Amino acid sequence: MASVPLELADRFGRVARDLRVSLTDRCNLRCTYCMPAAGLEWIPTEQSLDDAEVIRLVGIGVEKLGIRSVRFTGGEPLLRRSLEDIVAATTRLRTDEGRAPATAITTNALGLDKRAAGLAAAGLDRINVSLDSTDRAAFAELTRRDRLGDVLAGIDAALEAGLSPVKVNSVVMPGVNEDSACDLVRFCLDRGLQLRFIEQMPLGPRGEWTREGMVTARDLLDRLAREFTLRPAAEPRGSAPAALWDVTDASGRSGKVGIIASVTHPFCGACDRTRLTTDGAVRSCLFSAAAEEVSLRDMMRAGASDDELAEAWAAAMWNKKPGHGIDDVGFLQPERTMSEIGG
Repeated sequence: MASVPLELADRFGRVARDLRVSLTDRCNLRCTYCMPAAGLEWIPTEQSLDDAEVIRLVGIGVEKLGIRSVRFTGGEPLLRRSLEDIVAATTRLRTDEGRAPATAITTNALGLDKRAAGLAAAGLDRINVSLDSTDRAAFAELTRRDRLGDVLAGIDAALEAGLSPVKVNSVVMPGVNEDSACDLVRFCLDRGLQLRFIEQMPLGPRGEWTREGMVTARDLLDRLAREFTLRPAAEPRGSAPAALWDVTDASGRSGKVGIIASVTHPFCGACDRTRLTTDGAVRSCLFSAAAEEVSLRDMMRAGASDDELAEAWAAAMWNKKPGHGIDDVGFLQPERTMSEIGG
């Protein structure tokens, strides 16, 4: 491919360097904040990107549009049997800086114990594991599946395979797992994991999210401060979504905990992300409306060249809004749920 002629810039001076790709909208858990108990109406296979299409678009993003890191998400990306092949193809690319893009997945870790070594061999750099509680009953209530042991086995396998740092993403829900937040911190300190608490966002079953009913970043910090010493981390945040805190327990063990306050303290002004949905649409924001998407899949299947796809992608990002608008009176929850978007 040619040298980078375009950037994924917008009108507000932001440039997207981080690509999130949803490889499937399917998942083998049914987390209450993400989807209903019966699941969703899945995108038909023929409408989803196939392996060659995923690899082509990732290649355009990296080698024509300045993408430097790629995260594969879902749904559950481990349900994509070809995940190792897609990762390997991605790591063979070279960024505008002349190096392989950083690669990661966000996963629920079911089955990761059997695939962590293969993913590491394919060139995967690191893993984020979604884990909302280390209490078996609370985990089962949140995910509607009694699979905590499988998640813990996956985390152990990721550590053994050297996929570090292993980060843990946790959504704290009122009356369900907020009382176990401190236990989750201790679990991560024990194992050298990097914990990230995430405010619940309106991207799950329609009509079930309210700002008043969520556990805020401030709520979490107040709760953690009862059992740990907290200090703001010294390192600059940059475009990272998490505000980091140095955490020390009563025995002197220390580590870092991140708080991703997407709702109460949005970081839209520093956002450097672009997203591809399971069916090949560009989304400039998690909260974009369907009318704002641009289907690269349809263009590919109609015979568009790489340059034409790159130009369409760049144009879609140029129109990115200044923020997600959750606080706006006219805010509407996106038609798509998180599993389709590639968060």
